Formats: sequence, structure tokens, C-alpha cells
Amino acid sequence: MSLRQFMSLRPLTRALAAVKDGLVHGWDETAQALGLQEDLYANPRHRPLSRPVTVVLIGAGHRGTVYANFAARYPAEMRLVAVADPNPHRRDRLARLHGVASERCLDRWEQVFDRPRMADAVIIATPDALHSEPCLRALELGYDVLLEKPIAPTEAECRAILAKAQATGRLVGVCHVLRYTPYFRELKALLDKGLIGELISIQHLEPIEHVHMSHSYVRGIWRKSESSTPIILAKSCHDTDIIRWLVNAHADNVHCFGNLKWFTNANAPQGSTERCTDGCQVEHECPYSALQIYLRDRKRLYVFDLPEDSTLWDATILLNLKTSDYGRCVYRMDNDQPDHLTVNILFKNEVTAAFSMEAFVSYEGRRTRIMGSLGDVTGDMESFTLTSFKTGKRRSWRMKTDAHGGGDHAMVRDWVQAVGQQDATLLSSSIAESVESHLMAFAAERSRLQRTIEDVRL
Repeated sequence: MSLRQFMSLRPLTRALAAVKDGLVHGWDETAQALGLQEDLYANPRHRPLSRPVTVVLIGAGHRGTVYANFAARYPAEMRLVAVADPNPHRRDRLARLHGVASERCLDRWEQVFDRPRMADAVIIATPDALHSEPCLRALELGYDVLLEKPIAPTEAECRAILAKAQATGRLVGVCHVLRYTPYFRELKALLDKGLIGELISIQHLEPIEHVHMSHSYVRGIWRKSESSTPIILAKSCHDTDIIRWLVNAHADNVHCFGNLKWFTNANAPQGSTERCTDGCQVEHECPYSALQIYLRDRKRLYVFDLPEDSTLWDATILLNLKTSDYGRCVYRMDNDQPDHLTVNILFKNEVTAAFSMEAFVSYEGRRTRIMGSLGDVTGDMESFTLTSFKTGKRRSWRMKTDAHGGGDHAMVRDWVQAVGQQDATLLSSSIAESVESHLMAFAAERSRLQRTIEDVRL
């Protein structure tokens, strides 16, 4: 149920409020009371397609698999017809699931474009440094594109993709999945409806969570900003996009502080070793122990391409911990990404936003505080509470969702509808808006490195 519908149920809300002031109304109890079953992602502009949109997947890793699996769940809307990935385990697994012909299982992304056009669109979910080249090639050959974030690792490449999309007239959807979560959708509707008056300021926190930070940005492929992208872009272009979307104005100036404080050689504990498997004396008490995270707790195992036979998992994980970066000590890496940073943004409508990205927290899920002239809102990705300044009354919303807030397949569906109907306005974000949110991140990184206040100019 949307916030707008929820707030229109005055008899119900009065009755519930009479039971307990400040009660948080969840979808389950509200729907049960009213006998409603509503699709939160229903869009009146969506329509049945005459045939499924055909798609080539370039990059069959974790995110690419999530997006491609929309086709398995909704075969009348999307069909996967080819997959390109250098990893045969990932490529063949997806091919079996989707019935992709062997001759369309390709080792390299270049092979997709060496052939006559074989689909309506491509999904590009390659590593960050390999986004722009296949995207530009796809646009040249007439494909529409769904592009995993970030758009590209440099400002010049982002601008080149924008220019190519405009020149060719092809659709480019960027995977800003947070726009499609119930939480942020309802926050956006609340602001657009003026329920807290005029927007004044936003405080937004992205808690990466300490193990996630160690996995992705200390041991993982995003640990070095030069070989991947700066963490403000790799992790937090979701957040610059969400802030830009909520404020609904162009960014003007950006200022950022941040650094790498903890995951450094200087903080390596006495008795630690190069790898957690080398007899480290503090392994059992270290919160970043690779043996604990991957072998004992079985977390984030998607990076290891585990065999289908689970009896072989222990041996496979241990081999990876002894040979890959995921088994190395977090204090002895070659990482350079900041483990904490704070960004201040001034928008052209005089709204200010303060954004913090923090590694050293025990939880995940964005935290939001929105200040308006007539009220304020506080939220945590699963719930938010609006307080009226005039009456002091509080109205709340709650819904538990998955790790991306339930937005992944809702985002893919909008993109599929946009491609099927050839209507870019069905996308939540235009490619120009997506590029602007990336420019905010690039400006923040320049500010952090140079100690300057940076302009944002599309």
C-alpha cells in the first residue's frame, strides 16, 4: 500500500491511533484489516507486450545474474538469448537456466558485437572499468542498454555515453535500483505531496557495514580507486542519485572530507600474518577473519564459484582463501579507498544535503532525515515516521524488504517496458539525470583530494 493510499484511510487511521498513539502501521496488518492485496510496483503505463524483449547479458556475475533472472520469473516480458562472460562456470549456469544456445555462449564481450544484431537490448554488468566501451559499441549498433552502476569510472566516459545516447536516440537505463524500493518511492511521494511543507535539508547515511567494507573495498575488486572507481562512485552513486531525486533540483556545489584511517599496515595487530590461513595468532578474535567470514559463517560466497556438490565447499573455500585476495589480512592489503567520508551538497534551489558513508557500523540499510518547513521525517529503509510541527502528531510507514529494498526486478521491469514500448519516459531516471548524479560523486572525490569546494556542471 502506498503512503498516499494509507493516509487517505482516515477512519482506519483514527481507529488505530485510538489504540496507541504513534503506532507504526505495517502493510501486513493494514492490508489484512482492509482485505487488500495490491501490487506495490503496479504502473498504469505498463502494458502487455506483443512479445518478450530479447536481451544479451554481458557479465554473468552476481548483479548480472540478478537482472537476467527477471527473464526466468517473467518469461512473457523478457527473454535471455545470449550471454558473454569469460568465466565458464557462471556463463554455463545462466545458459542452462535460460535455455541459451551453446553458440550464443561467448567468452568475451567483443564477440557480441562482431555478430549481426541478435537482440533488442543488452544488459551490461561487467566490472566498472569495462562499462563504457561495450555500452558505446551497443549504442552504435542500435541496441538499447541497461547499464550497471556506476556508468563509467571517469567523468569523460560518462559524458561520452550521454552524448552517444542522445546522438543515436537509444535508451540507456542505469541500475539505480534504490529509486524502485517502496521506502524511497514513498519518501518521494511524501515530498512531492508537500506533506512536510517546503523541503529545507536532508541528512543521509550509508552504513556500509564493517564486514561488507572488508569484503568489497579492502580485499575485493573495488579496493583501489584507480583500478576500479573511487568508493564515492562505486558504492555511493546510488546515494547521490537518491539525494538528487528527492531534492528535485540541479546540484550547485559539493564539499567532501574523508580518508583511509583503519585498514592500513600501521594497524596490523601483533601476531597477525599475511593470510588468515598462515597461523595468525589473533585470527579467532579478529572481526575481519577470512576463515570466520567465509568458511565458518558462509558469508558472501558468490565470489568463489562454488561447485554444485556442497560436500566440496570447504575444500574450495580454503583453496580460495590460500590463493586469492579474499584470504589476505585486511591490514596488509594494497587498498586505498576511504573507510569513512562526509559530503556536503548545495542545490540550486538552496536545499542542502549532508551525506555520510561509514564502514564502521554493525548494520546495513540507509538512514534518512528530511527536514521541511512544516514537519520532518526519519527513516531506515524499512520504516519512516513523519512528524507534524503544527499538531505534533506522528504518522508512520513500515515494510521489510530484501537487501536492495525490493527494487531490483521493479527496476528491470520499467526498463523492459521502456524498451518494449520504445518510451524513455517510462524510466525513473533519464541518462542525463544519471550522469549528473555521477558528476556529483566525481566532484566530491576532487574535493576530498584537493580540499576544495567543487562546482557541478552537466
